[in-house]
Amino acid sequence: MNTGSDELGEVAVAADGTKVNEPAGESQEQGLGSKAPEFIKARRVLHLSWQVGVFVIGLAVVGAGIVMLPLPGPGWVVIFGGMAIWATEFVWAQLVLRWTKRKVTEAAQRALDPKVRRRNIILTSIGLVIIGVLLGIYLWKFGMAMPWNIKDQ
Repeated sequence: MNTGSDELGEVAVAADGTKVNEPAGESQEQGLGSKAPEFIKARRVLHLSWQVGVFVIGLAVVGAGIVMLPLPGPGWVVIFGGMAIWATEFVWAQLVLRWTKRKVTEAAQRALDPKVRRRNIILTSIGLVIIGVLLGIYLWKFGMAMPWNIKDQ
């Protein structure tokens, strides 16, 4: 086995291009491109019809997710599911999903930052105090009457 590595601790790579001593916790990213079976990729017409089918199914799922955004339902989850369907066949969707995963990971790391958490807790507390004061003023002025039942005073 012909492997190469430098003294900086980089991962050794075998002659066939595979990683040899990959550090624990790091997963090798899959290559870009179609995930269709080889017998489908070997025939141009079959592969094109496969891509059209994947696109139409992905479009239906993404469309359902968009409809679910204002309506009850897991809209964003369904949209990303449709993107994952597209990513089985289209490089652009694979790149979008990689970018999205990277941004979600960065946002999760920022959200776990103690300074950001403290700021969010303070802002939430201030918002709750303001809502409580406004609710108290409403109850003091109108009692338990619903807003649509209040007569002009």
